[in-house]
Amino acid sequence: MKIRNLLEQKGSEVVTVPPYFPLQDALKLLVEHNIGSVVVSEDRVVQGILTERDVLRLAAQDPARMPTLKAEEVMTRDVIVGVPDDSLEYVMEIMTRNRIRHLPIVDDGWMAGILSIGDVVNALRTKTEAENRHMRDYIQGKVY
Repeated sequence: MKIRNLLEQKGSEVVTVPPYFPLQDALKLLVEHNIGSVVVSEDRVVQGILTERDVLRLAAQDPARMPTLKAEEVMTRDVIVGVPDDSLEYVMEIMTRNRIRHLPIVDDGWMAGILSIGDVVNALRTKTEAENRHMRDYIQGKVY
């Protein structure tokens, strides 16, 4: 399965904020939408990603600065992205190897969606269950 197919099922909605967005307001969006990251972008072009982990690091190092910071001051700038033609297995490997839980999907320079590690695991689980069922049916001689 390609990421394109998963995004068609999941949808392409991404919670984004501009770089100058107040950090405190970005945190409210995380809570409001029950998500672990927001993509920092301008005109659908990814500039960074602000994750729970980024905020946790800041809170541990210098919590007094949190009310005065903007998203761009805390975000991860070197964003790893996927493309719609990537396979689920490839994306799983990239996310696991880089220890990331959120992967923006970019198509021709524009943001096309975002996947969480949960989205990828669930899609792979569903795919594996379907393959297993087909194999059991084949072995049992069931023909459809």
